[in-house]
Amino acid sequence: MRIGIVGGTGDIGEGMALRLSSTHEVIVGSREAEKAIASCTACEEMLSERGLECSLLGVGNQAAVDAADVVVLALPFKHVAGTLQSLCGFEDKIVITPVNPIERSTYFYYAPPPEGSAAMLVKKLLPESATVCAAFNNIAAKKWKILDEVLDYSVAVCCDDESAKRQVMDLVNGISELKAYDAGPLAAASMVESVTPLLLNVGRLNKLRDAGVRFV
Repeated sequence: MRIGIVGGTGDIGEGMALRLSSTHEVIVGSREAEKAIASCTACEEMLSERGLECSLLGVGNQAAVDAADVVVLALPFKHVAGTLQSLCGFEDKIVITPVNPIERSTYFYYAPPPEGSAAMLVKKLLPESATVCAAFNNIAAKKWKILDEVLDYSVAVCCDDESAKRQVMDLVNGISELKAYDAGPLAAASMVESVTPLLLNVGRLNKLRDAGVRFV
């Protein structure tokens, strides 16, 4: 599978590249291709030290979309609309959004757009033939890059297309010890996204690092 990561030089993007590139072709995108190339070089060195081969390519965001079968939007919510409006070529692709619209006052809280969730906004901004799936929303960003730690979270997946949902769930289940769960249609993504500010508040107030979700 060729996986393009838009905004692939942040913690989530780099971490996903590290964990996926040994079993998939990963194309890391950035607004600046040079930054994506440098990120891939660092990832390759880290994986090589562990004796792992990988397939990584650093490019601009548009090139990452063009080359991919599946596109991951590893973006802060505030950059989602502007970035998607600057790109094209999403037709007939699966687009994964781990994006959570969160604000902070004295605590973290869910701040969805008028569409109801980041996932529904992404769907609105993309061509009708693109299939949007919400996944990976509740995984602590920094945990992705710590390769010596097992990722044993549960991952809720929301999507309107059953075939695409299954592909995304298979992708989830191939990463460390993550376990994918069918969480319903894309309209249910607001419930998944809103768990993240809860985890941030619980973690901060109870001195828990990288709190996550596990269904038992």
